[in-house]
Amino acid sequence: MAMTRSLPVAVPPAIPVREILPWAILSSLLLVIGLYFVGVEEGALAVFNGMSVHEFVHDGRHLLGFPCH
Repeated sequence: MAMTRSLPVAVPPAIPVREILPWAILSSLLLVIGLYFVGVEEGALAVFNGMSVHEFVHDGRHLLGFPCH
């Protein structure tokens, strides 16, 4: 009778939510801040006066489909 060998199977390590949660919150916060500046930063809700932020993210607004004219 022939003996069969099985190869070891790699098991990915478990990553605790405790380690992922701070990075997920930071990433989400940066995403929301970036989305605010690209999509909303002009007019009545503007944090900064003038059009400097609007002009800085102007092409990004068009790329993401936000109207600005």
